[in-house]
Amino acid sequence: MQTIQDIMTRDVQTISPQDSVQRAAQLMDELNVGAIPVLEGDKLVGMITDRDIAVRSVAAGQNPVSTRVTDVMSTDVRTCTAGQSVDEVLGQMGDVQIRRIPVLDEGSQKVIGIVSLGDVATKHSADVDRTLDEISTPSEPDRSATRH
Repeated sequence: MQTIQDIMTRDVQTISPQDSVQRAAQLMDELNVGAIPVLEGDKLVGMITDRDIAVRSVAAGQNPVSTRVTDVMSTDVRTCTAGQSVDEVLGQMGDVQIRRIPVLDEGSQKVIGIVSLGDVATKHSADVDRTLDEISTPSEPDRSATRH
């Protein structure tokens, strides 16, 4: 059985809730990632994604220099531990339609890594197609608010 520790990305860059949205976007650009764990001290308090920035900040016309990460981050963060099976975590990702999960140390609850659907796809022989389908449902955009 392959576990999360076998495929996770270690040495994860994190950001503070008080950092600016602009800094978060710059960090995402530098690291070529779409999500960054938000830590207050050593405690995981949220995740900020490129989608959070686009939908909660840019679309609302907020100034990225003065808007703080805490104002737009997602706070309902799913996590896993290094010892969990890849298949179990892959199932959780599909159930809640997420592509990345921070990995916490079981004892200290500190962030020790992150696992993405990409990590699973390239380092594990699981049923990634089924999970990707579950994560992407509905795959059609919601056009109910579209103006003509």
